[in-house]
Amino acid sequence: MCEVLTIPRSSYYHSFKKTVSNREQENQKLTKEIQRIHLKSRERYGAPKIHKTLVNNGCYLSLKRVQRLMKRAGIRSITKKKYRPYPSKEKVVQLNNLLKRDFSTQTINEKWVADITYIPTVRDG
Repeated sequence: MCEVLTIPRSSYYHSFKKTVSNREQENQKLTKEIQRIHLKSRERYGAPKIHKTLVNNGCYLSLKRVQRLMKRAGIRSITKKKYRPYPSKEKVVQLNNLLKRDFSTQTINEKWVADITYIPTVRDG
């Protein structure tokens, strides 16, 4: 079979003796620990928080290694999507600009200005 595939016999026999390296065993243990932390956080923790949790638990490793192990295991955190408002079905009524950037006054309480665009209303959703 080795002659047909043109590979050395030593390669064939080497594949039977293959053992898991110490580094790979450590990676497997870390991956299980990463999965445990990830599930405990209800899949919300990303690599930086998992890394910090591991360091606090006494496992000293780099953030890059945590990222690599998470990628290999297919672990991804749940990300909150940014809110994007959709165009309103109603036509927006434009009000006239009464001040026209003239903020000078003759008496107190003559002109009042406010901005409530940051407050969500029932109409906005």
